[in-house]
Amino acid sequence: MTEYTVLPDNQELTPGVARPQQKPVKPSGSRAERPTSFSSADFPLPTGREEEWRFTPMKRIRPLMEENYEGEVPAAQIQAPDDVSVSYLDCSHAPQLALAGGPQDRTSALAWENWKETMMIEVPARTELDTPVIVKMTGTHERPAAGSTLIHVKEQSSAIVVLEHYGHALYNETVQIIADAGSKVTVVTTQEWDESSIHAANYRITAAKDAEVKHIVVTLGGDLVRICTDARFSEPGANVELLGLYFTDAGQHHEHRLFVDHSKPNCVSRVTYKGALQGKNAHAVWVGDVLIGKEGFGTDTYELNRNLVLSEGARADSVPNLEIENGEIVGAGHASATGRFDDEQLFYLRARGIPEVDARRLVVLGFFGELINQIGVPEVDEHLMEKIEEELMMTGQIAAGTV
Repeated sequence: MTEYTVLPDNQELTPGVARPQQKPVKPSGSRAERPTSFSSADFPLPTGREEEWRFTPMKRIRPLMEENYEGEVPAAQIQAPDDVSVSYLDCSHAPQLALAGGPQDRTSALAWENWKETMMIEVPARTELDTPVIVKMTGTHERPAAGSTLIHVKEQSSAIVVLEHYGHALYNETVQIIADAGSKVTVVTTQEWDESSIHAANYRITAAKDAEVKHIVVTLGGDLVRICTDARFSEPGANVELLGLYFTDAGQHHEHRLFVDHSKPNCVSRVTYKGALQGKNAHAVWVGDVLIGKEGFGTDTYELNRNLVLSEGARADSVPNLEIENGEIVGAGHASATGRFDDEQLFYLRARGIPEVDARRLVVLGFFGELINQIGVPEVDEHLMEKIEEELMMTGQIAAGTV
């Protein structure tokens, strides 16, 4: 079990009396020293000046910052092979279910405090699933709600799990992904919320010896979506691949934050996130933190973020961070690029008789296609390509050539 630190909460409250103002936790210089806690009281309401919140529009995410969670979680429809166990445990089991570390910010702590039951998806040992587990979540509620999902793939097993999000919701979500020794698991999560939804999600991943974990995040909808992914290696020899795709339209805020903790020897991680933005006040944020700890001998890691800005008025912030405490590694690096269409690609296509509108569409599809092909679930791949085509057709930005 992954170790975590729970900060004390010794203040007792009298009904009707506000909690005394707390002294904010000072940010640490090292990501490894960032405090964790399952109590939201240990994370004061952020102002937006903190490093982990400086890109987030605080007024828009405020409903998920308060302690009053009275909404209903999105209804779940589950398709699972017979070998898979799907069960629900109520919040009284919370201490036993903290398998992948503790929350590191206020929304993740509030999600842990307020979920009523955890959906557990378990794949037995030495089982190879022929078909994916698909969980379709559809929100219909106007008030904040918190949900919890635990995906546990046991030793020497192989599985694909797809979590889909639709409808309207103010949803604060915790998803734990536990990959036991020698297992192979792919988890795909898609955000196709309606335009007024607010979604905060915290994915916590732990990979044991020789496990292979692929986590794929696809964000297309919602007013504000903020997804934080923490990946840790519990034993040597594991491999984690984090892939992401986002298409951010006018007025949308899509934020993806990642942390890969290489504290065990001989582990490999790869991070690739790609985003496209179009329309006024479209804002995408990507922050990637990689820590190579003192015991992370033989680490091999690389992270990449690329953003394609399709129109005026869109903004992309990209912040790769690499912290190295051990020089005996195989390799470590990061790259980030944000730019407009490649004029040479457009010229090449137009010179071969392809109209400009179609040429621009092909460039965007090619930009995302390489990443979508890595998902490995044909029905998901096809659906995502169709959704991206819809995104391009819904506005006149591309057709008008306003790049």
